[in-house]
Amino acid sequence: MSYFRPAIRNMAGYVPGEQPQQGKFIKLNTNENPYPPSSAVTAAIQNVLGEGLRRYPDPWGDAFRIRAADVLGVPPDWILCGNGSDDILTIVTRALVGEGQQLRLPTPSYVLYRTLAEIQGADCEEVPFNRDWTLPEQFAVGSQKLRLVFLPNPNSPSGTIIPPEQILELANRLNCPLLVDEAYVDFADTNCLQLVGQNEKIMVSRTMSKSYALAGLRFGFIVAQPQVISELAKVKDSYNCDALAIAGATAAIDDQAWQTKNRDRVIATRCHLTEQMSQLGFDAARSQANFVWFTHPTEAVQPIYAQLKQNRVLVRYMNFPDWGDGLRISVGTDQQIDACLNLIKDLVP
Repeated sequence: MSYFRPAIRNMAGYVPGEQPQQGKFIKLNTNENPYPPSSAVTAAIQNVLGEGLRRYPDPWGDAFRIRAADVLGVPPDWILCGNGSDDILTIVTRALVGEGQQLRLPTPSYVLYRTLAEIQGADCEEVPFNRDWTLPEQFAVGSQKLRLVFLPNPNSPSGTIIPPEQILELANRLNCPLLVDEAYVDFADTNCLQLVGQNEKIMVSRTMSKSYALAGLRFGFIVAQPQVISELAKVKDSYNCDALAIAGATAAIDDQAWQTKNRDRVIATRCHLTEQMSQLGFDAARSQANFVWFTHPTEAVQPIYAQLKQNRVLVRYMNFPDWGDGLRISVGTDQQIDACLNLIKDLVP
């Protein structure tokens, strides 16, 4: 149709992971938390129902910002809330990258980054990771067109991480802002929050979807210096987080005892999954997330994905040009992972 901008007509659009609406599946394909969220979340949402739905929500989500500031050790005005971290990524891209300008990202990584660049009519520069999932030298080279760099850390699909000291060095060399996407960081050994105060160009985005088991609630946030937050706020929707999401996310981040217990449980299962798949001959990246990326030196993995799906177990098959294919398996419950492993054992000689 000729009514739409050329950038929109020419783009393929982002395709989310499979979300079956009928039948019972073991879902290990979209990195959801396998356990229910803190019971405090349900209670907080119940308190909003009724009168709380009649009025507009707080456009800043200050209840969350104040509590998150205590947990994270940053001032509240360093935090901006979003309708999931995808909303945050959209806000940042809209604010910083215009038509004909450039957005840089590593590859393989989160494919939504490319979509956000294409919506803007911007040039998406994809820089391949080194084979050991480190960043090549060219990733730090600035250019006149470059306006924003995305760095998922931990990365998806690999689950690997770039150390904070290297990220600070990267930001110091770049001539544009650097957004560190920490969607999975609560399952990692380190994070980049402390870097935000050391370099104005560094921003850190996070989500409540993974380690707080709130993927269905849609709540994320960004941490940046206040002068950056005030500019990003001009781009966000007026009320981009609803009252239920603000209440639920605030209760979730307040329950750090639940979060710590959940994190430890997921990491233990991640170790079990990695060990068992290695014994079956798979190569695994050293994951710092709630999923593991598996390849096999001799066996084709796409038929394994198809057979698992036929047996109602969903994992993520991904194939990257010039890189190869593999299976990204989300960490489920011990029972879900064992069911998946038992099927794979029958499929690998």
